[in-house]
Amino acid sequence: MESTPVLLQAHGVCHRFGTPVLRNFDLTLHRGEVHALVGGNGAGKSTLARILAGILRPDAGVFELDGQRYSPGSRREAEARGVTLMLQELSVLPTLTLAENLFLHELPSRWGILRRRTLRERATRALDRVGLGELDPETLAAGLGIGEQQLVELAGALETDCRLLILDEPTAALTSRETALLFAQIERLRAAGVCVVYISHRWEELQRIADRVSVLRDGERVVTMPMREATYPDLVRWMAGRELESRPPPRPRPPGEVVLRVTGLRVPPAVQEVSFEVRAGEVFGLSGLVGAGRTEVLRALFGADRFQDGIVELWGSRVDWDSPADAVEAGMALVPEDRKAQGLLLPEGVRANTALPHLGGWLADLERENHEATAVVDRLAVRCDHLEQPVRTLSGGNQQKVMVGRWLAREARVVLLDEPTRGVDVPARERIHALVRELAEEGRALVVVSSELSELMTLCDRIAVMSAGRITQTFRAGDWDVERLTEAAFRGHAPGNRIHDRGSE
Repeated sequence: MESTPVLLQAHGVCHRFGTPVLRNFDLTLHRGEVHALVGGNGAGKSTLARILAGILRPDAGVFELDGQRYSPGSRREAEARGVTLMLQELSVLPTLTLAENLFLHELPSRWGILRRRTLRERATRALDRVGLGELDPETLAAGLGIGEQQLVELAGALETDCRLLILDEPTAALTSRETALLFAQIERLRAAGVCVVYISHRWEELQRIADRVSVLRDGERVVTMPMREATYPDLVRWMAGRELESRPPPRPRPPGEVVLRVTGLRVPPAVQEVSFEVRAGEVFGLSGLVGAGRTEVLRALFGADRFQDGIVELWGSRVDWDSPADAVEAGMALVPEDRKAQGLLLPEGVRANTALPHLGGWLADLERENHEATAVVDRLAVRCDHLEQPVRTLSGGNQQKVMVGRWLAREARVVLLDEPTRGVDVPARERIHALVRELAEEGRALVVVSSELSELMTLCDRIAVMSAGRITQTFRAGDWDVERLTEAAFRGHAPGNRIHDRGSE
C-alpha cells in the first residue's frame, strides 16, 4: 500500500481512562485500503476509533488528514472532514422511523417543511443497498431486531460522503447474507479511494477483506503488515502476548433427563410455532438469519416477553412467568443479545452488575458480592481497575464477560445465551466457550443463539435452524455442515415452501 497516497497519520497518540488505553500510538492509513485493527479487549481499538470520529479527545498526540492537522471537537466536525464511524454499540433511535434515523442530520426540507416523499425515496434506496429493501421506511426502529438495526446504521454510514469509514465489529450481529452485502459495499468504497478501518476478531473476514492488519496490545501498536503475510497463530500470539493453549476436544456427554420442553410456542409476529426440548448436560443451538425469531424465543422463555400460545415445561411442570424474576427464581438464566440496553447497569460497578440477579433484597451481602465479583474477574480475565469501576468504562468485550460471568455463582439449571461472544476477542472467546462446556458438564441445560455457524458447530450437541419464525430442521453433531445449515436457514423464504421440522437426517 506504500505506493498509494497517505490519507491519515497518527503520531504519539495517548489516552487514559484512569489507566492508559493508548500509549504513544502511531499509525498510517492509505487511500483505497481496508486496514484491519485487531487486538484483545481493552487493547485500545474502539478508543482510537472514537478519537478519530471526534467523540473523544486524545490526551496527547497529533493527527494529520490529507497533510493537514486533524483534531475534531465533535462527531459532526469529523463527518464534515469526511471521517465516519459505525460503532459496535448502536445509536439507532428506537422512537424514530427508519427513514428519520438514516437522514437525521440532513432531513430533506423546503422552506422548513419536511419533504416526506423525497425522504422516503432516499431511504428506500439506502435500505435496498444493505438488503433491507423489503422494509417500510416509515417503520419505527424499535420494531427491528439488533441485526436489522445494525444494517440500518450501516446504510446511514454508507450514505455519507466519507474519505475514512471506521467499522467497529460490523458483522457481530449479521448473518452470512448480510455480511456479503456489507463486503460488496466495502469493495465499492475501496475502488472509490475510500479508506476503511475494519475492527474485527474474525479471521475469515480479515483474510477476505483486509489489505493490511495492525495488531494492538495494551494500547500500543505491536505490528503492521500485509494481511496476505499474516497467519492466524501469529495474530493470536501478538494479541495475547503468548501462545494460546491448545483446546482439548469436548468430551462426549451422555444425554440426561429432559429439563426444558417447548411445545408450539408462538410470539407473533416473530415466532410462529416452535417446539424443542433440551436435556441436562446438553448444549442446544438456535441458528438462522437475522429476524428468524431466535432472540424472541429466548425472551419469551425468560419471561421478558409474553407468548401468545404454546407450552413451556421445566422438569415436566408447566410454567408461565409473569416476569424474568420468576424465571430466575425457578432456575433459569439469560445472557441477552444487547448488553447495553438489556444486560448491564452501565453506570454501576463490576460488583453490582455481577450481583444483579439477586439485587432487591432487604439486605446486601457485600462480602458475598465481592467474593463472587472477584471470582468472575479472575476466571474470565476481566480487565478492570477495581470492582467498583463503572462497566460503561470497560471495553465491549469486558462488558460481555461481566454479563456472562454473573451467572457463574447462580444455581441456574437452564442457561439461555444470546450471542454470548459478540464483540469478544480470541482469548476471551476461548474462555467463554470453555465456560459453556463446563456448565454443560455440571449437568446444566444450555440454549445458545449465535450468528456464527462455526461457533455453534464448535459448542453444540444439536442445532435447530429457524426460518421465518419456525424450526425448519434440527441437526445432531456430525450430521451438519455449513451448506446444510445455510440451506435450512433460507428454506422458510423459498416461494411456496411449507415449513416443517424435518428433524435430523
